[in-house]
Amino acid sequence: MTTNTLHITVESTAAFFEAALDDVRQLEADEDLEDESVLSLPDEEALERVLSEKNLELIRTIATEEPASVRELARLVDRDIKNVSTALNRLAELGLVDLEDEGRAKRPTVWYDHIEIDIQVTPDETDDSDVALV
Repeated sequence: MTTNTLHITVESTAAFFEAALDDVRQLEADEDLEDESVLSLPDEEALERVLSEKNLELIRTIATEEPASVRELARLVDRDIKNVSTALNRLAELGLVDLEDEGRAKRPTVWYDHIEIDIQVTPDETDDSDVALV
């Protein structure tokens, strides 16, 4: 069985752009890139908002129950459809959820079955922006 994994990393804007430049350099050199999906977040607060308890409940319910519509998902998690719809739209903007048109309804789906989180606990030696002097 193949496992599809979404990688979420918490990194500075400088680290994000450096990684993107490395990818461009590899492409220009006709080198193969790692085939992985990465969501980069700027800080732990953003991570906490994205992977809140309620958002994880939505993601898990979509993955396990495969609801046919946003309305069905709202029933499954016993939440107001407007709140579920708003949360799904935000998750879709970030690429954590797909909303597929099914007639007049939208069917929420997820393509991954695992989420890996990468958080650096020590500062980069070259990044002084996060270091406070006392």
